[in-house]
Order: sequence, then structure tokens, then C-alpha cells
Amino acid sequence: MSATADPRTETVPTSAGDARIHWYESPGAALVLALGHGAGGGVEARDLVALAAAMPAGGVTVALVEQPWRVAGKKLAPAPKRLDEAWRELWPALRAAGRPVVAGGRSAGARVACRTAHDLGAHAVLALSFPLHPPGRPENSRAAELLGAGGGVPVLVVQGAADPFGRPAEFPDGGHELVEVPFADHGFAVPKRAPVGQDEALAVITGRTAAWLRGL
Repeated sequence: MSATADPRTETVPTSAGDARIHWYESPGAALVLALGHGAGGGVEARDLVALAAAMPAGGVTVALVEQPWRVAGKKLAPAPKRLDEAWRELWPALRAAGRPVVAGGRSAGARVACRTAHDLGAHAVLALSFPLHPPGRPENSRAAELLGAGGGVPVLVVQGAADPFGRPAEFPDGGHELVEVPFADHGFAVPKRAPVGQDEALAVITGRTAAWLRGL
């Protein structure tokens, strides 16, 4: 199976404005992996692009979701409640083909997926660069969002070893699996001096995600 050369784009109206889904489709896919972006960037993030390129070959359709504020060209994300509302409203479009949907995203998108997974009936949750706390403020933990993701729904956290929003060792024990990406920061970038290259870091993300999805 392989992805289409160019994604199919679908516009989905929400109460916050139009959202946009970029579909990287796999013929006969068993799952949909829906991924939202962070508060400081869009679906062009390196990890989202890598997953969209790699997953369809394994029978997983990837849907990269642009929140309405990003589609409208705004620079600042709205409050978490508004992000959740838009995600809930576009969920039927993600479920339209009748396949199980794994909810996910990076950073703020991971938080949205965790907060809404149970109510929406997500098949599982993929949390990329989950922002466990603001940089330098570990006392302001968001662990409850992660630990409450779905009550028994499988959760995979993929976290950079040098992520200032929460290094892997800072994460609490829970029902989630955790994958560490060596030397990577919050955007999964690795320093040029690191013994692990950028392509290798992205291969950790795609390889471990693909293995996890096969086991669901």
C-alpha cells in the first residue's frame, strides 16, 4: 500500500470557522491516524510530515488537521476550550469512512487529543511532544490530561530527550507507553553535534509509531 502523491484536502465548517483536513490515504486502510498541530506551528511540522509520508505504506490513512485559527491565518491559538470544540465538531469527518480513528497531535494538539479521547470514542491516542509543563515550571503539571486520556484507551507518548516542556524521565507512571527520541527537543530537532542525525530521530518516531499501531 502507498500514500497518494498529493493529499486530498477537505474543508470542514466549525463554530470557530473552517478547519482543514489533509488526507494522506492508504487504499484499504484499517485505521485513520488524525493528527493536530501545535500552538506555534501548523501541519508542516517535521514529525507530522514524516508520519504522513510513512504510515500509509502500513495500511494507515493519515489525516493532518489544521485548526480554524490556523486556517484563518491567525498567529495565536485560542483557549483550550475552543480548540477542543473545533476538534469535536470536525470528528464526524474523520469518522466518515467508518474506520477506527486514533486521535493524536503534537504539543497543544496532543493535549486536545487527550482531553477529548474518551467522549469521542477514539480508538487510541498518539501524543507527540506532550507539553507536560511550561519550560522551567514543572510545578504547573498537565499530567492529569495525559493520565485521563480515555480511561483505558491505549496511549503512546513520543517525547524528545531534551524537550524543555517535559523530558521523558519527568513523566509519571500510568497506562501510557513512552518512547524517547534521543537528543531531540520539543520540535524533535537534534543538534548538529549529536551522534544521532535528524533522519534517524524521525525514523524512531515513525518506526515506533508504526509498530504501536500494528499492535492495537
